[in-house]
Amino acid sequence: MNQEKKGKIFVISGPSGVGKGTLVKLLTGKHPEIVLSTSVTTRVPRPGEVNGIHYFFIEKKFFLDRINKEDFLEWTEFAGNYYGTDKNIADSVVKQGCNLLLEIDVKGALQVKEKRADAILIFIEPPSIEELKSRLFKRKTESDKEIQERLSIVKSEIDRKPEFNYCIVNDCLDRTFHELETTVINEINKTESYK
Repeated sequence: MNQEKKGKIFVISGPSGVGKGTLVKLLTGKHPEIVLSTSVTTRVPRPGEVNGIHYFFIEKKFFLDRINKEDFLEWTEFAGNYYGTDKNIADSVVKQGCNLLLEIDVKGALQVKEKRADAILIFIEPPSIEELKSRLFKRKTESDKEIQERLSIVKSEIDRKPEFNYCIVNDCLDRTFHELETTVINEINKTESYK
């Protein structure tokens, strides 16, 4: 019987400002065989963002229509904009034998877990709430109000970490990256699943 190797879905999640983006860039930079998922969004592109590379930009009415058709592996609404992971694209990548990496919020990660029990969820935790607050203010990408909104949900996000397969504290970038890389590579090398 001819069995084709399927890829795996990895979900990197955790509070805003915890360092997910930095860790994902390091991981995909060192391991180009891991495909980073491109989210669909209704927000307006920022200067320099390219449709199909940074995001798939679509109108809100089309996004809502796709929610009704259950076209998303996960989706969320934040600050009046919608974000989601196209289920068909994710399935196609995995069926081709590639490993797919999603960098999404905690709510989205748990939606993926509901739909894909085989997904590997990795929670990135801050060393403390105070350290996270400091990081958010230092990066200066959001207003004070947006930072306060993000901080207001951190405790509830951290409370969900037992629902993840792995939890890694981002207290030292080199150590954290090594632990993340080891975790992902070990999972890829486990007995492969077949379709």
